[in-house]
Amino acid sequence: MTGIPRIRRNDFSVLTPPALGEWEPTLTVTVVIPVHDRQETLDLALAALSAQSYPEHLIDVIVVDDGSTTPLRLPEIVPAKTTLMSSPPGGWGRAWAVQAGLDAATGEVVFVLDSDMVPHRRHVEAQLRWHHLAPYVVALGWIDFTAATDLPTQEQVRRALETGKEGELFPLAPHRHDWAERIIHDHDGLRTASSSLATRVHVGATVSYPAALLRSIGGMDTSLVLAEDTELGYRLTQAGAVFVPDPESRAWHIGLPTAMRDFAALKRYNDPYIADRVPYRRYLRTGAGRQWLVPYVDATVQAGSYEDVRATVDALLASSLPDIRVTVPGPWDALDDGRRSPLADPYLDLRLIHANFAHDPRVHLATPLEGTPPFRLSVPPGWVLSKDTVERLVAHMEEHDLGALSVALEETAAGVTTARLDRTAAHSRAALVAAPDDDWDDLVDALFGLEWLDGESWGFTRRPTVYPPRRKPVPELDRLAAAHDKEIALYRKRVAALRAEVAQLRREAGKNGRDAARWRGKAESWRREAVRLARAQNRTVLKRAVRKVRGLAFPDA
Repeated sequence: MTGIPRIRRNDFSVLTPPALGEWEPTLTVTVVIPVHDRQETLDLALAALSAQSYPEHLIDVIVVDDGSTTPLRLPEIVPAKTTLMSSPPGGWGRAWAVQAGLDAATGEVVFVLDSDMVPHRRHVEAQLRWHHLAPYVVALGWIDFTAATDLPTQEQVRRALETGKEGELFPLAPHRHDWAERIIHDHDGLRTASSSLATRVHVGATVSYPAALLRSIGGMDTSLVLAEDTELGYRLTQAGAVFVPDPESRAWHIGLPTAMRDFAALKRYNDPYIADRVPYRRYLRTGAGRQWLVPYVDATVQAGSYEDVRATVDALLASSLPDIRVTVPGPWDALDDGRRSPLADPYLDLRLIHANFAHDPRVHLATPLEGTPPFRLSVPPGWVLSKDTVERLVAHMEEHDLGALSVALEETAAGVTTARLDRTAAHSRAALVAAPDDDWDDLVDALFGLEWLDGESWGFTRRPTVYPPRRKPVPELDRLAAAHDKEIALYRKRVAALRAEVAQLRREAGKNGRDAARWRGKAESWRREAVRLARAQNRTVLKRAVRKVRGLAFPDA
């Protein structure tokens, strides 16, 4: 695809939406409404959809009855092309119903609207104008909450929309989605939000998707009952989506949602499911030694010599960031159980690698992988990483919201050997907008940023000559290692505190116009201090510990 706008990170400022009512739409849209026992509010939602400013011939509506106690019916006032279907057998819940609607949808855009939403007249139009500008935008509506119980009739709703008085339909509740609106407000309408932050405002009550993009990631996770919007927002981010909240796409939410009525119970229910599927929620993954469905980092080490591969994989598995899955691609199908000379086997190294890692659940050989990690790391075999290398690389990438980090390891006559950390979302975005003559790294740099780093400074070294090392029992070694780990932990805690200071100072800089320069100067000084401490962590503390144990533990290395 060519000629597609190239949006850097989530900064959709490059898009200029037309004024409402002053443009000519062309895209078809299917509105999917999942419903369970909400006939009264469904009637009002359909009445409002029948009076939308978006051209009627471009809209169709699919109402999906998710096993209502009393089967739903279509009321008198509905959009011209409205159908009612039942959720197919085999599942239940909102995600199941939305997926059924998606499977039946024919529109170029799929617009999901909850049955307790009453949209304003230009609700659909406001979101659809963004889809006419870029095919990877996810547009989000703006919600006003009402606790009203004395509801209007269908005719009253339609008349209010036609006369521009929909804002007077209900009394406004004092409760709002404060957390979402705060994120949007504090980040210039979400334009300056990081990749991991922008996805958090994906609320499924009123949202529209390019149908092709939504289907390309498999649609809804129908195994979920609740938390489905959070999980879908994460996968959309990994697919390269840009999230655009539009305050002119307003709608009433009749009644307060569960998140407002019983937040603690909802969070208690959702957290285990989100922790397993959304690696961005780091605070939910604090259990030592835990493994998750979707890892934070997917590391790849190409099959090579047994010693080289084992050294690199061992270093990755020993990382201070344990949320890593390691993949070792190789011609595993070539291994069979036929008679062979064990020591002269042409596939000896491959067989030894297989024997060493086949039963380690964190290392994948031929097993298909599940889930989409946000970061992918490739390391050439034979290079080992210090314990905190991966953690530092990811932190650096997240701090600057970069798309790729290329790490120069060594330069020879054959070229430069590199390791690389890639952001999945950046490469998905690049694939969506790339032209045939684009240089891939230049494109990733333009969309998210690409930075080169020096391998030695970030803890990459060649493996020991003898690997695995033959360690002799040295009681002093364990004591020194424990002391070293404690000192490293103190440095890491200090660096985390400094990064929090930097984030706070940057927020203050945005709120204090005349003092912005002073705040930025302080933030930069704190940032430099954090970098200095992080480097000291490797160059001073680690080297001191290594000097103490050298010659004791690995005399033949």
